[in-house]
Amino acid sequence: MYEVLRSYIAENRVEVIGSILSLIYIYLSVNRKIGLWIFGFLSSALYIVVFFSSKFYADMTLQFYYLAVSVYGLINWKRGGGADSGHELPVVRLQIKQGLVLLAATLVVFVAYYLVLKSYTDSPMPFGDSATTALCVVGTWMLARKILENWLFFILADAVCVGLYAYKQLYPTAILFAIYTVMAFVGYYRWKKTLCEES
Repeated sequence: MYEVLRSYIAENRVEVIGSILSLIYIYLSVNRKIGLWIFGFLSSALYIVVFFSSKFYADMTLQFYYLAVSVYGLINWKRGGGADSGHELPVVRLQIKQGLVLLAATLVVFVAYYLVLKSYTDSPMPFGDSATTALCVVGTWMLARKILENWLFFILADAVCVGLYAYKQLYPTAILFAIYTVMAFVGYYRWKKTLCEES
């Protein structure tokens, strides 16, 4: 058993290391620690390789987006209430108008990815890959702005990803996203509690 596990880890070390870094990322996210962006950046760099080799092309391109939004999130969280305020960026609620714009953006990203994956790639699951990618694109932008409802986007996306990755035999990643799903619920309730305390 030990030899089988050791062999699996050796053959899938990029995915395993990416999963470990991602667990640190989600822990820091739930606890609103700015270091999350550094671990997010590092895990995204590794997952570019994992998703390319697994033909999850939408998820692969999402990792490039994560690299950029990690830099944006780090700067935005560091600046907090302004460049010289010295205050932590507060948790905020999604406004109705903003929510409609973000839902429209999610739909546009989904359709664009789906059409490309369906027509120009050998992606085994273009619908699921596109849907989770669209939710994650918008959810991560919301996380960078510390919008509470980012967790709702991630709950849905992460739960679907568990099935997608298990189907492609990316077992460490499937386990990671099962943990992500649970942690997204935790994150939502912790951030909501913080928002109530700050109000």
